Amino acid sequence: MMPFLYFPEDKSEYIPAIITLVVFFIAAGITMYIIYKKSKKDEKKFKQEYHHELNESRDK
Repeated sequence: MMPFLYFPEDKSEYIPAIITLVVFFIAAGITMYIIYKKSKKDEKKFKQEYHHELNESRDK
């Protein structure tokens, strides 16, 4: 086998890597949720501010 690949015999060495992976996936999910909520809030604010201009452009 190639020397840069390391597959441990003791599978308990995978536990810290799995924990880290789970933590990062949870953090990524929370971040995406926050970005989604902020985006929806900004979209609602934009529509309220420019409602009149949006309706004029549709009528043309």
